[in-house]
Amino acid sequence: MNKVNIYEELASIKEYWSQKIIGEANGQLFKLAKGIGETKWHLHEDQDELFILYKGQLTIQLRDENIELFEGEMFVVPKGVEHCPKAHEEVEFLIVGLSITSNRAGGKPNL
Repeated sequence: MNKVNIYEELASIKEYWSQKIIGEANGQLFKLAKGIGETKWHLHEDQDELFILYKGQLTIQLRDENIELFEGEMFVVPKGVEHCPKAHEEVEFLIVGLSITSNRAGGKPNL
């Protein structure tokens, strides 16, 4: 059992949209990330993706609507739903899911 300081872990993240695993419980990974700009449109066939926003304003673009998240809010993107996170200024957030879902490996975000 380890105590984790979320703010220290967020401060250590240097690459936008990459995910840093800070814990695991019941098969779910807890991953911190920072973002600015937007990622590519993508979906996750095998898992839901939960976002909890700590800093800034994050838009979760869906094909039929945009979900605006503000500090302290959360949203679950259901598995199989195409989405594209977007931030005009730096955001810090926690993602909960079964595996690493960053599409960072698929290319740099559009700034």
